[in-house]
Amino acid sequence: MRRTILIILLAFSCAQSFAQKKEDINKINVFEDLKNSTSEMMRKYNLKGLSVAVFENYKIIWTNQWGIKASDSSEKIDENTAFSTASISKPITAIVCAMLEEKGLINLDDPIENYLKRWKLPESNFTKDIKVTWKQLLSHTAGTSQGGFEDYYEGDSIPTIVESLQGKLLPRSKKPIEFLFKPATNFEYSGGGYVIIQCALEDHFKKPLAQIVKEILLDPLQLQNSTMLQPNEKGFLNNIAKVHNSKGEIIRTGIPITPQVAPSGLWSTPTDLALIAIEMQKALSGKGNKTISTAVAKKVTDIATMNGPRGWSYGWQRSLGYGNLEWFSHDGSNTGTGGDLLATMTNGNGIAILANGDKPNRLPVMCYVDKEIISKLHWIKPINNNNNNNNNNNNKIPKALKDAIKGYYTEILYGYDRLGVTKIVEENNHLYLHSPYLKDNFGVEKNEMYYIGNNSFRIENYPNIIRFNLNKNELKGLTISRPKYTSKELTLTLDQIRTPQTQLIEIFSENTFETAVNHFRKLRLKFPNYNFEENLNNLGYNYFNKNQIDLSLQIFKLNCSEYSQSANTYDSLGEIYEAVGKLELAKQNYQKSLELNPKNENAAQMIAKIDAQQKSK
Repeated sequence: MRRTILIILLAFSCAQSFAQKKEDINKINVFEDLKNSTSEMMRKYNLKGLSVAVFENYKIIWTNQWGIKASDSSEKIDENTAFSTASISKPITAIVCAMLEEKGLINLDDPIENYLKRWKLPESNFTKDIKVTWKQLLSHTAGTSQGGFEDYYEGDSIPTIVESLQGKLLPRSKKPIEFLFKPATNFEYSGGGYVIIQCALEDHFKKPLAQIVKEILLDPLQLQNSTMLQPNEKGFLNNIAKVHNSKGEIIRTGIPITPQVAPSGLWSTPTDLALIAIEMQKALSGKGNKTISTAVAKKVTDIATMNGPRGWSYGWQRSLGYGNLEWFSHDGSNTGTGGDLLATMTNGNGIAILANGDKPNRLPVMCYVDKEIISKLHWIKPINNNNNNNNNNNNKIPKALKDAIKGYYTEILYGYDRLGVTKIVEENNHLYLHSPYLKDNFGVEKNEMYYIGNNSFRIENYPNIIRFNLNKNELKGLTISRPKYTSKELTLTLDQIRTPQTQLIEIFSENTFETAVNHFRKLRLKFPNYNFEENLNNLGYNYFNKNQIDLSLQIFKLNCSEYSQSANTYDSLGEIYEAVGKLELAKQNYQKSLELNPKNENAAQMIAKIDAQQKSK
């Protein structure tokens, strides 16, 4: 009997070993294919350098680097090459704040003003009856302005953080930080809010934030290739990647200096970022963590608000749903550099990726790498197992519900309206949602909507539930919620999700041009104060970018006729004519623009350029 058991155990062990080896071989093949295909993508988009670390089951399972540190050098990027991580700095700052609170050194529920010495919060009607807390600043719910900052370089006049808060030496905002709404009532992404945190930490502990972060987090995790020191400070890293513009050229010295350290001053490698994420994941699981406690990890990843991008915690973004999983993440984007840090809330999987190119160069490559890894490593949970209702048969969606919700919306999934509009359509008795965000990140044109009852739906690669609010079969709005976070529901009214802009786009997308013009004029009468001139202009460029040249020209011409005293409309029409090679028509429209606005330098320059081109023929 014992011999039989041993044989069975041995057979089982061999089978497990064989399965494990097969899985490892499959991963090796996946990564080898990804290594080659990513090189091709980098050549296509002229990206100079890229570095990635992949972790699974709380371990780094693959790292790889492509390209060079700088376009004027052949020196290759290696695993220890650090990049400017931009806004990935924010969740690192949040972790350190929570760790300091755990040590009893600060209280994140306290008013931040209690810790400020060099500078005071600006007076505002929004805050006269309320105290602004650390937590509100960490979760972008304090209402502060100054969304982001430009980098500086050697030789520039670099502001102190107090001057930054005062709006001095800031090429982008040029204004002192201010409050835009009552704290805790909305969401506004604010790098300036994190500068306030930096000021409070440095005032309270009487040392630079870079030193605080080093002592509290980086040194305990033994991260040798990460720092919040800046290139103009002693002790800065030597092995770094320089930043590049969209042409692949080094920007100035290539080494940006960021005085606003808390929101965007971290330099790091994908490996170091992965180790931070893994420590967070271990802490969330309550096993194997040594530096970050479970309480801290849960605190900084707890969803604080569903406003804005539909899920945000204290430093970490909680709105992504790749593979129908829950993630904590943050991206970073400065001129010429950026990256992503993505980590699952359970199971210890994730990706850290950094690149030394501008947005047009790096974003398509990074999105490709993220998508390939998540797909090929099967980090995907079937959506029908993501809820307690197994009835995902779209045939059972009530007809009245389908009829009420089909059509065009603002970008409802994430609230990023600058990306375009969302559209819900019916095909073969199924509902599909077209999302510009999901298309950009997953390359999926349409996403099936899975009905779970109560006018509610789940959507692939999206963590929230969408419930459409109807009254007598008429759409009145929608509610976005997260399972287990029902107290953080976000309700949007019909006016918020179907705006004049979405109606304008629907008009020109669903009708002939002549019919669309008639509908447009009625729409303009309905909303007399709405800026249709700007929206028609944006729509014209949108169709031009889609290579629908004739429709683009028709819309720009319409804009000129409807707003005949606007110099900008003629300038835009001239730009399109110039782009398609109709130089004489381009010149005529630039001249008209210049007549309406003699200060239009662009029109004057383009006329001179066209004259030179015509003379050379």
